[in-house]
Amino acid sequence: GRGFSFPLQRPGGCGDARYFDISRLACGPCGPHQRPSAGGHSCVCQPGFRMVSNNGGPSVTCEKCPENMSGVTKDGWNCITCPKGLTSEGKCECLNNEILVERSIDGILLNEALCIQCNGSEQSFSASDALGNRCVRCEQTFINASKSCDCSSPNILTGGLCFSASENLPPKGIATVRFGQLGITLISAWFLKNLQASASACWLYSNLTACQALGNMCVMNMNSLSSSNTDACGLFQYIYANTARLGIVHSISFWRHNLPWLYYGDQPGLASQVLETTHFPTSFSFKGTNKDIKLQFIAASFDAAGNFLKWQSLEGGVLQLCPDTQTKLNAAFVFGTTYEQNCKISVSKILLDFANPIFYDVFLEYNDDEGQQYLWAVPVLNLNLQYNEMFVNQGSNMNNWLLTRRFFLVDALSGKENDLGKLPRIIRIASKITISIRLASPTQRGTIYPPLITIAYTDVLIQNPDSQSVMVSFSVNYEMNQSEAQIQTDIALGVLGGLAVLWSLLKTAGWKRRTGSSVIDLQTVLKFLLFYAGDLANVFFIITVGTGIYWLLFFKAQQFVSVFLPLPSQEEDFVTYVGCAFSLKALQLLHKLVSQLTVDIFFIDWERPKGKVLKAVEGEGVIKSAAAPVSIWRTYFIANEWNEIQTVRKINPLLQVLAVLFFLEVVGFSNLALMDSSSSLTRSDESYVAPWSRILRFGVSAALWLAIAFLQIIFFAVFYERFVEDKITQFIDLCCMSNISVFLLSHSCFGYYIHGRSVHGHADTNMEEMSMNLKREAENLCSQRGLLPNTDVQTFQISISRKMRLQYDRIHETLTRKRGPARLLDSSANTFEQNTKAYNTMNKFLGSFIDHVHKEMDYIVKDKLLLERILGMEFMEPIEKSIFYNDDRHSFSDVLYYGNETTLLIFDILFFSVVDLASQSFVLAAILTYLQQEIFRFIRNTIGQKNLASKTLVDERFLI
Repeated sequence: GRGFSFPLQRPGGCGDARYFDISRLACGPCGPHQRPSAGGHSCVCQPGFRMVSNNGGPSVTCEKCPENMSGVTKDGWNCITCPKGLTSEGKCECLNNEILVERSIDGILLNEALCIQCNGSEQSFSASDALGNRCVRCEQTFINASKSCDCSSPNILTGGLCFSASENLPPKGIATVRFGQLGITLISAWFLKNLQASASACWLYSNLTACQALGNMCVMNMNSLSSSNTDACGLFQYIYANTARLGIVHSISFWRHNLPWLYYGDQPGLASQVLETTHFPTSFSFKGTNKDIKLQFIAASFDAAGNFLKWQSLEGGVLQLCPDTQTKLNAAFVFGTTYEQNCKISVSKILLDFANPIFYDVFLEYNDDEGQQYLWAVPVLNLNLQYNEMFVNQGSNMNNWLLTRRFFLVDALSGKENDLGKLPRIIRIASKITISIRLASPTQRGTIYPPLITIAYTDVLIQNPDSQSVMVSFSVNYEMNQSEAQIQTDIALGVLGGLAVLWSLLKTAGWKRRTGSSVIDLQTVLKFLLFYAGDLANVFFIITVGTGIYWLLFFKAQQFVSVFLPLPSQEEDFVTYVGCAFSLKALQLLHKLVSQLTVDIFFIDWERPKGKVLKAVEGEGVIKSAAAPVSIWRTYFIANEWNEIQTVRKINPLLQVLAVLFFLEVVGFSNLALMDSSSSLTRSDESYVAPWSRILRFGVSAALWLAIAFLQIIFFAVFYERFVEDKITQFIDLCCMSNISVFLLSHSCFGYYIHGRSVHGHADTNMEEMSMNLKREAENLCSQRGLLPNTDVQTFQISISRKMRLQYDRIHETLTRKRGPARLLDSSANTFEQNTKAYNTMNKFLGSFIDHVHKEMDYIVKDKLLLERILGMEFMEPIEKSIFYNDDRHSFSDVLYYGNETTLLIFDILFFSVVDLASQSFVLAAILTYLQQEIFRFIRNTIGQKNLASKTLVDERFLI
């Protein structure tokens, strides 16, 4: 195959006899008596040779000049006699204060060049310009000092200016710039040339440009002050302190006539007076016909030499170093919209775009009642400012701050040590700019304090500009004093936390009563801590949801501005509360799962044998009559139904997750969590998208979770369970039709009883008889289903006596003893026979207990007191008799998912929120929330099924 490559050659590598051919992108030879040009892209004649023709590139013809005309004119086309020697390039050379003349006034070439001296006498005061081409009037300071254009001793020449030694000059300045982050102090070429001249001209002549230039050099030195230093800021302070006679500007005591306004003063507490004493004289609103949602920042800009450039609005990205669309750049100053811009910029681009620094004095524009425009000076907090070699402005106590006025974005000038045309050794970049707008008071609608610009600079040591980069950021924050909100939160947390302690103590006391124990032991303390964890989780949840919804409603719905959102740094306590709520709620959920997975349950079969059957006696060969066996299928059927309702909830979890995600991402409710004043659910692709507020994200998502769950619960309770399917009520009906009761103990001496004894006497019957039974019951031709005569109450909370529990445990031991080592030798047939015997014994015992057969273990039926229902505990202790409490609320669902919907819902909300706060992704949070729901449901089903099989002796193979 053909190759398409060639050697790489650069202009700098062509040498002294070749040039770089821009067409071939390769080096080519120059002709005779030629050399490459300064740029290296063409050829020029050597010294002593003139051009005859020049068509660019190597198309140059050179001719040697005669001996009597060895010089070449500046344009290179003619030979000429030079009166005072030649330069290294073969051109004529003149002395200082002389100009070179090669042609007459009408353009005729002279045979011999002339070196004409400029007249520096009093009548003309002229001197040659910088290029030596013409005579111009010399600088005024030369005339003032020496009445001529010569600044000879004892006069002082500095920075192109001449000062008389007899004048009262400012102290000798130190042309150093300190780069504190790098620990480097260097002598700046710019300072060396201009510092003393600017200070002297400002001091002696009140030269406005010189004063501005001196102020700029102080700003380039980070406004740093030292009591024993005469650097740029030291000279500025010297002039400032000794020109009080000149008066102040615009009644501002810090702004001296002829000088730039650099400092607010160093009095303790001055910063807080500037920032918090006076309100900005304009009110702002988010909505309404008189809404004012633009902050009109305007800046006076100056170049390094002190020349005023222009007034310019800060809109359009003047202070933003990161490139972006014009629409998004303009969004920086929309009132109420938190703005953030971060990017990484290469040092080479910075050097290209910001070769010369521009200095800004920023103001905020407003109109008075009569429409007159005014400017409010915006203070600057420079985090790199040093006072006596110590960094200040680093703490949060504004009483110690030293506020300034002027700043720059990039300084690539002061870091040059030698030639001002070369790359600087160090550049200084405004890597972080933050404009803070603080709300004055919630009671003063729409009023703010003066804005504050906070700037942090980064010093960059130039090594390889193409490979070096700097991270820069620009942000506009809106903040308010959150101390009152924090105090209210702390009070709510303290009060509700105290109530949670009392509630947990009541729960613990109720648990002790239900376990039949009165001794306070380690288990009691552990149980109290578990109860308290759940109640404290509810406290944190209430506080965080209330906080999130509060900020969502009051910030987004306000017309005149009365609140600003907490800053990300102020949200840390809120995020901590959410994390605590999630951790504690997870502990409560695990506690409830363990409790549900260890309940004691037994299905009492009331069915009695119908007649007798003949049965052969094994080993004897004799046929005897025996009671007809009762079918076990009804018990298996009830066990399966119980197994299925173990994880039934009052809401549909998948629908819940999908609905929340739909409203957040499709409808656009997620846009309400943006840190801007807009309450719109849509955003255009071109518009700026403000950063997320974690409080608002939690508030929006939690409000949607609660609202959708509430609607689901109402729908299922009012419509679905009433007209379609109610699994809990259907289970009770099924028990009654199956002639099976459920005896369930969630505690040692407390549990639930579902009375399923058939009013028809038998349930093991054919279809025809079953239909007849249902018809008789529908026509009220039989007794009611309740435990007591003429009642319909089938569900009870039971508080059993200690004697009853001991008897239950003695029978139950035969169910569990088979797991002991001694039972390893039993045959499977023997084990099955023992299980069957134990099952029959337990069934007979519980049936006789319900039928009041055991007078020493009898029970009474009563209603619970209202206070007992509220507190969830029983006041009466079942000492002699057990107590059955009528329960028409089906509270046996407390051992199921169904009765713990509040705990499950809160845990889902907190899990969703924690994932979202960590990932800032509602989609990921929804996916992981659904996965955890399925995982917990699987665990609850699997272990619950094993517990059901173990406690009821129903073979697990029949639980499907």
